[in-house]
Amino acid sequence: MSQLQRIAIALSQLQQEQIFLTPQQQHYLERVLRLRKGDRFIAMDGQGKWWLAEFAGEKAQILESLTVQTELPVSITLMVALPKGNGFDDVVRICTELGVAFIAPVMSDRTLLNPSPQKLERWLRIAQEAAEQSERSFVPTILEPVSFSTSLATGTATHRYICEARGSYPHLREAINQVSTQVSTTSEIIIATGPEGGWTQKEVEYAIDAGFQPVSLGRRILRAVTAPIVALSIVAAELESVTFN
Repeated sequence: MSQLQRIAIALSQLQQEQIFLTPQQQHYLERVLRLRKGDRFIAMDGQGKWWLAEFAGEKAQILESLTVQTELPVSITLMVALPKGNGFDDVVRICTELGVAFIAPVMSDRTLLNPSPQKLERWLRIAQEAAEQSERSFVPTILEPVSFSTSLATGTATHRYICEARGSYPHLREAINQVSTQVSTTSEIIIATGPEGGWTQKEVEYAIDAGFQPVSLGRRILRAVTAPIVALSIVAAELESVTFN
């Protein structure tokens, strides 16, 4: 089963145990993956459901529902100050593979990138492709870019952390370890990582006022693209070692 190819579909494509494929999906399955009629693949809706399907040209027949358990036990939101260039593409791709639930791109005082609407479409496509590749049950939600202050005001998670390279703060792993017995499958964790040059002191203070705990990712200064990947890796490793009831 793990060797079968996977594609993400929209729920609107499902009708009476059949999947009506888009021309792009049909081309991908037939021309890129070289599937023939009768070959099987896995369809996923990006919302937790998988199906074993049989390719039949413009349609695919659903054979059975599949149960998969590939998600992290806790919902994690990454609040990422947009890095320059196309670095955010890598953040979306790798963090999707690592299990992030939500990615909230923010524009901080030192953010240089002013993303266009086409950027969001690109990030959504990257997240979908990465979810297919990594056998995720869910495709992460990519929120529209907003200012850092606006993002601080909209977060509702109980456990909130802002990663800061300067200062004497506890390591993120230590902070997560201390609360790991308090979190459950309904918990949410938000982790904020800064831009090139880091957060300003005022931004750190705003985050603390909003209930964020400053934490460190180690003794070295990480790039804006590296920090969210490291942060998510630490939290995922810590949480996946915990048994939840």
